[in-house]
Amino acid sequence: MSKIRTMGELTAFHAAARGDKEALVGERTLTYSELHDESCQVANALAAAGVGSEDRVGFVGKNIIEYFTLTCGAAKRNAVNVAVNWRLAPPEMDYILTNAEAKVVLVEPEFLDHVSKMELSLSPTIVCVGDAGDSPVETISYTDFIAGHGTDETLLPSGPEDTALQLYTSGTTGLPKGAELSNKNLFSIVDPLSEIMNLDVDGILLHVLPLFHIGGSGVAIVGLYHGCRNVLHRDVDPMAIINDIGAQQITHSFMVPALLQFLPMMPGASDADYSSLKTILYGASPITEEVLVASMALTKAPHCQVYGLTETTGAITILLPEDHDPGGERAHLLRSAGTAVPGVELRIVDDEGNTLPNGEIGEIWCRTVQNLKGYWRNPEATDKVFPEGRDEEGFGWFATGDAGYLDDEGFLFIRDRVKDMIVSGGENVYPAEVENALMSHPEIADCAVIGVPSEKWGETVKAIIVPAEGTDPSEESVIAHCVELLAKFKCPTSVDRIDVIPRNPSGKILKVELRKPYWEGYDRAVN
Repeated sequence: MSKIRTMGELTAFHAAARGDKEALVGERTLTYSELHDESCQVANALAAAGVGSEDRVGFVGKNIIEYFTLTCGAAKRNAVNVAVNWRLAPPEMDYILTNAEAKVVLVEPEFLDHVSKMELSLSPTIVCVGDAGDSPVETISYTDFIAGHGTDETLLPSGPEDTALQLYTSGTTGLPKGAELSNKNLFSIVDPLSEIMNLDVDGILLHVLPLFHIGGSGVAIVGLYHGCRNVLHRDVDPMAIINDIGAQQITHSFMVPALLQFLPMMPGASDADYSSLKTILYGASPITEEVLVASMALTKAPHCQVYGLTETTGAITILLPEDHDPGGERAHLLRSAGTAVPGVELRIVDDEGNTLPNGEIGEIWCRTVQNLKGYWRNPEATDKVFPEGRDEEGFGWFATGDAGYLDDEGFLFIRDRVKDMIVSGGENVYPAEVENALMSHPEIADCAVIGVPSEKWGETVKAIIVPAEGTDPSEESVIAHCVELLAKFKCPTSVDRIDVIPRNPSGKILKVELRKPYWEGYDRAVN
């Protein structure tokens, strides 16, 4: 096991230990020596652009090599990469990049149109990874940005407590919050996750989840930490995934249930070569037993389920391969999220923060070194998720916002969400954000947004509206209005009408009451 303490040290360590080994394989390939050299060029270019310690830089793109040269290069300046969800609408991207005070932003050409619609009040340097064409945005090409800058490494001081990544996660207020993950957060999960996945330097990882997700960037960093060979898919293509597992002799990959559902449906899937697979890690949204059984039958590979959040740097529980027993005596465990990852403590609490006995449903709290450093420039939000505060070393109980219970063996069963978050195809959707967009529609007087069952996505977004007097907005117009303001995955897929939105005496929408008719016949309120 290496002695890497910070992201800034990662490339130099492996350049010295295994410089000729392929580190990243995507639209181009970099060895560990080449990754180190190019990251140093990026670091020196960032220095010339005025990026200093704990400054932020932005990334708007899919899964490409330059995400890693930017992340590692910024880390050498003790600066922080902020990867923006490329599915967001321009106003949402604008808010994140402005909130982060990004000084430099790397953008793929297809997202330059988004950038042209942003205000970007801080006027960051826009670096285009590819041909900008006739874009109205003033850019410098990535090649020109790093050209002329040497490969000498000059590290700015960085420590375990310094922020290494900043990933944005929406909140019930509707405004995204920047979750600051420190070097210590990122590297604390390496040992337990590696042991569970049977992962070492000989691993060949396939990365298909978007890098703005902790499931994408976090697992990729684990692979780089070990000096593994990491194969990148720029976008999710089930047929390409199936082909590459055999062609690249993939040993490990992290996938979401929606993807596992599609793989067996692909032409020729059952004839493909999965013999190299050692572990398929899956999570980010609930899975049905039917999907899991089909995936296990197709690949014949051990499956591990994980549950976690951006704020917990990923996995805090894991359902091990030996606990996957469809049709067996322990088949009920397939409805659980597994047991706590080593180093993680779990606790179920009531509304007053009192610990509940096994079997009783309450909010899931966890205490671990993986818990986020804090929300960027938002101490109120940080304090809220650590209801009992933190000690001098930063340890405290983090309130996940999810509801569930522990059984007598320590298996966690998730039953609902304390926060009204909807998980659709692995993407988090916060109703308040969608409700804000709906309320700007001139023909909507009141509204509520809930998650309803979907065979394909687990849950999908439903808008329940009260039309303004004398109006009758169509479902199509309501959805189209949201598409103008929000990422498509956040937008309603259906619209129902109601005379009055039910609320409690303090005005809070009674979401449980609204959800109930749609979830009849299901054993839990998340699908």
